[in-house]
Amino acid sequence: MTEDTTADPREQGSQWYDNEAGPLVRPYAMTGGRTKPGPTGVRFDLIALVTLAAAAPGADDDTALGPEHRALVELCRPETQSVAELAAGADLPVGVVRVLLGDLLELGCVTVSRPVPPAQLPDERILREVIEGLRAL
Repeated sequence: MTEDTTADPREQGSQWYDNEAGPLVRPYAMTGGRTKPGPTGVRFDLIALVTLAAAAPGADDDTALGPEHRALVELCRPETQSVAELAAGADLPVGVVRVLLGDLLELGCVTVSRPVPPAQLPDERILREVIEGLRAL
C-alpha cells in the first residue's frame, strides 16, 4: 500500500497556505471584523482621492499601524491615489481598503477629497454655449 500524500496540511500541524500566494490572511482579520470605515461612518467612493497628510508616519516609524495600513501609506507617499488605485496597488479587496482608510483618516494620516456630486456639476448645455462664445471671439 502507498501512503496518501494528499492529506490536509492542517492535519499535519503545518501552516495552511497557498503555494503561489503565500500565507493567507482573511479580510476580516485585517479589519478586526469591521465592515464599516470608522465610527464616523464616512463613505469612500471608488474615485475619492486619498492624499498623505503631514501627520503620516515615516517609512521607519514604528507605530501601532498594521502592515496593511503601512502599505496604504506607502502607496500614497509618492502621489495622490484613488481608493480603487489603492485597492489594486495593495492587492486588497475594496471593502478592506475602505475600512483601513477610515482608520488612517481618524489618525490624521490621510486626507480624502470626495468627488463632486453630479447635481453640482455645470450643465453641459451651458458649457457648450461658453465654448461657442469663445470660438466667436
